[in-house]
Amino acid sequence: MEEARQRALLRLAHLELPPRRLLSLLEQFDDPVEVFRASRHDLLRIEGMTEAAAVRILNAPELSAEAWQRWSHSNARILTWRDDGYPAPLREIDDFPPLLFVRGSLHERDRFAVAIVGTRKPTPYGKSVAEQLARELSRYGLTVVSGGARGIDTAAHTGALRAGGRTIAVLGCGVDVAYPPESQSLFNEIATQGAVLSEYPPGTQPDAWRFPARNRIVSGLSLGVLVVEAPNDSGALITATHALEQGKPVFAVPGNIHSGQSAGCHRLIKDGATLVDSVEDIVRALGIVPEPPPERTTNTMHLTTTQQEVLRALSLTPKHVDALADELRLSVAQLNAELLILEMHNMVRRQPGNAYVRVP
Repeated sequence: MEEARQRALLRLAHLELPPRRLLSLLEQFDDPVEVFRASRHDLLRIEGMTEAAAVRILNAPELSAEAWQRWSHSNARILTWRDDGYPAPLREIDDFPPLLFVRGSLHERDRFAVAIVGTRKPTPYGKSVAEQLARELSRYGLTVVSGGARGIDTAAHTGALRAGGRTIAVLGCGVDVAYPPESQSLFNEIATQGAVLSEYPPGTQPDAWRFPARNRIVSGLSLGVLVVEAPNDSGALITATHALEQGKPVFAVPGNIHSGQSAGCHRLIKDGATLVDSVEDIVRALGIVPEPPPERTTNTMHLTTTQQEVLRALSLTPKHVDALADELRLSVAQLNAELLILEMHNMVRRQPGNAYVRVP
């Protein structure tokens, strides 16, 4: 990305406009440099633009030398929602971030992710369970997503790393800011075995309000959200709420009934969340066979009859899920479960618009 474009995107990011307004701006101006050349009249023609927001853009300061230096030294890259490397699941949620700052790498297989969240002050039991489940999910080939905070988040990232799996930390600050400070080495390790990402530009400090906002990204990147030890006032419950709003399953680990540390988990279970006492509870609910997926092979003998029929019905031309379900006389729910397994085997690939192709 040329320097002028990078500077314009960073300048926009520092304005911290609401995601939908920022999206409208970037849709209106293909080149972000043009945003800062626009007139007041041009800006006010954009849907959702207010007078106050237009004035902020018109009066936006130039990118400071310090901000550019922080960016240059952050080892991060900017992704817009249009870029191929942008996580496809995020585009499907409300208020998705049009810009992401990423340190590390994002892979196509990160579509198979489970979020693990919970209290910042776990008991030894909660910390152990979070690390164990993250380790076991990694052995299934699933990416573990969490928020990089103390407690359950740190245990989840650590478990995935120890299993040699991939993990993604979604921060409520800039990707070059270590918060908590003692997690600097952890974030560096995550960046080599996954990604550290944020919707906020480098240098952004961890203000309290940013953490609830980032939770929609944690759930948005994931197939489902697992809550391990959360009091009734835990921010982890916000992530669970986002998951439900996004139509994703919520899982919860039960705890000591005499301890308030698991009160939020028990409430989730009463409200319909899946009770988890083993990793198989999660993978079965996601439609994954309860054994680690084998490496991809052209041999389809290990597939069920239905999975082989799905594979035969696909080609290099994208086919929508609804059309595929009609053709195979399967419910959409059953078809999605079979497609998920085939994706895990890297035999099919999801395309924009909920269509699928066969991997050659």
